[in-house]
Amino acid sequence: MTHYTTVFFDLYGTLIDIHTEEDPDAAWTALRAALYQNGADYATNSQLRNEFRRQVVRANATRARTEWFEPDFLPAYRGLLEACWADDSLVHARKAAWAFRRAATTKFRLYPGVFDMLTQLRAAGLRVALVSNAQACYTRPELELTGLGDVFDEVVISSDEGVRKPSAELFRSALVRMNVEPEHVVMVGNDPRNDIDGARMANIDGIYLHTDNHTPAQCDTAVCSLEGSDYAGVLAYIQRANTEDGREREYSDTLEEKLR
Repeated sequence: MTHYTTVFFDLYGTLIDIHTEEDPDAAWTALRAALYQNGADYATNSQLRNEFRRQVVRANATRARTEWFEPDFLPAYRGLLEACWADDSLVHARKAAWAFRRAATTKFRLYPGVFDMLTQLRAAGLRVALVSNAQACYTRPELELTGLGDVFDEVVISSDEGVRKPSAELFRSALVRMNVEPEHVVMVGNDPRNDIDGARMANIDGIYLHTDNHTPAQCDTAVCSLEGSDYAGVLAYIQRANTEDGREREYSDTLEEKLR
């Protein structure tokens, strides 16, 4: 029997339509400018890139290295300031990270219907959590920007946890924080490997949204595959699963009474 009490959501490509380009010089020039405002002077983008890579390694040297290890970039931004004897406060590091993210982002919008879906899930008594492969120094400001900051019961971000999807470990961390068993959770995501197969390894069902032309239209390992950001389909599947489960439990209870 399936009875969902909790819904896990991926973020990018599932709730937010986004495109970023971190390689072009524009993003690194914006970061250089932000760092310079706080006293850190890098002569060229090439120098800055190399130092950032070094700082990422340095800042995450003591974190456990698993197959699906995820570094945290925020300490690297602090390291960029510290290397130039500049003020390396978290406030300045976050501003630098945000400057880079904004300059690297070429498309950013919520898919239509996100809030309506989340509102209906909550009205039906379900809890919602975000489980995202992301850098918290980018994602948390974007959650506030879109108004999603206060929507989720829990926000689980790979850079905070040191591990990324498809590792079952990230999903298990979300299960613990939500205090729920996997059979009562369904994961909604747009990546067959990271979202659906990763959730499956943690014994969590997955609903697949085909929002990316570079991924298959159907996901055979999902309990439901939908085209595009079909949130009505997500709601319908969860309602149907919970209704059928309720009927099955009611039938089971009636049968048990007859057998007494």
